Amino acid sequence: MSRNFLADETSPYLLQHKDNPVHWRPWGEDALAVARNEGKPILLSVGYAACHWCHVMAHESFEDEDVAAVMNRLFVPIKVDREERPDIDTIYMNALHMLGEQGGWPLTMFLTPDGEPFWGGTYFPKDPKYGRPGFIQVMEEVARLFHEEPGKIEQNRAALAKSLAAQSADARPGEPTAQVPDFVAGKFVELMDPENGGLKGAPKFPQTGIFSLLWRAHLRGTPAPDGHSFEAATTRVLDHMAEGGIYDHLGGGFARYAVDERWLVPHFEKMLYDNAQLIELYTTVWQETGKPLYARRIRETVEWLKREMLLPEGGIAASLDADSEGEEGKFYVWSEAEIDEVLGDDAPHFKQAYDVSAGGNWEGTNILNRLHHADTAFTEEEEAALAPLKQKLLAHRAARIRPGFDDKVLADWNGLTIAALARA
Repeated sequence: MSRNFLADETSPYLLQHKDNPVHWRPWGEDALAVARNEGKPILLSVGYAACHWCHVMAHESFEDEDVAAVMNRLFVPIKVDREERPDIDTIYMNALHMLGEQGGWPLTMFLTPDGEPFWGGTYFPKDPKYGRPGFIQVMEEVARLFHEEPGKIEQNRAALAKSLAAQSADARPGEPTAQVPDFVAGKFVELMDPENGGLKGAPKFPQTGIFSLLWRAHLRGTPAPDGHSFEAATTRVLDHMAEGGIYDHLGGGFARYAVDERWLVPHFEKMLYDNAQLIELYTTVWQETGKPLYARRIRETVEWLKREMLLPEGGIAASLDADSEGEEGKFYVWSEAEIDEVLGDDAPHFKQAYDVSAGGNWEGTNILNRLHHADTAFTEEEEAALAPLKQKLLAHRAARIRPGFDDKVLADWNGLTIAALARA
């Protein structure tokens, strides 16, 4: 008898789905064997515990009896934690990109019974909206094509298999020349946002690899293309991230990315690997510039790791969720009335510093930020005056219902963090 097979897993993300009416199976040969024996395609869903849109799709579809009935009838559903199996995530995300689709999570892929991809997407709403078809409609059409028009499925499968094989082939032999990093840095600096920092447009991610590449080009004295500066491009993005809403100004730590081009509105989950790499990058740039802002963000983020992410057995947890009480960012945002109540006579000073207003700066609430001061650093005296006010608000926030906590310990992410802490 079919059932949900996730109860014995250890991944917090998989355990979030153990009570779904969907007959989820973990990735493995057993699941593939069931698909082959039953002649059904596989519906592969890949996500992670802190992922907001993963939660949205779970609540809309995976917890819905009608949607689950269609999934169970037409497919063998498999659930994967991308942090536990980055190899699986990488293969099928590459396949999605080859289909011309933008990547993201949840990753929803349709596979042959042998596990070969033939079509996919990311988030599908239960009902048609956002210009996307409803999930039941998608599943029924995919299943129909699989059984009634196998030639189309085979065409897609073969094309993707060929592309994936070519991508995994060995790169051209030989070592890159010393000029390659400078060439790549020159191309990237031309793509940087001259006002807000980071790559132009939105969303904006803290792409530490790119920012480090630019900084190293500056340290080497590499000439930048006309009208550009490797140093300015790097410090501009670090300044705006440090003062933006992507940074938690009360508790420390950076969110995974900003949905806007100003770094104001974060996707509120906090990931260990992002913060480890940002600690190292800010440390590297601080060692050259001596900027007090960078030193402060390093200290605050390290304190956040020690206070909220360090586990009793000594490892460091993987992530904090974006959602609490079913709402994205609820733990982090403020109304003006709350600020007034907690800070009293000190509220006007804090509100001016952190962009707090009656109307708010995001969906009627306030994301604390100092972007209006991003180009004019606060003095040490100003920072000292704000510090006790931040502590009062942090203590008040601690009484709220906290976001979900993924206490999975990943060796690679912990290694990144240990290296960053040693550098800091």
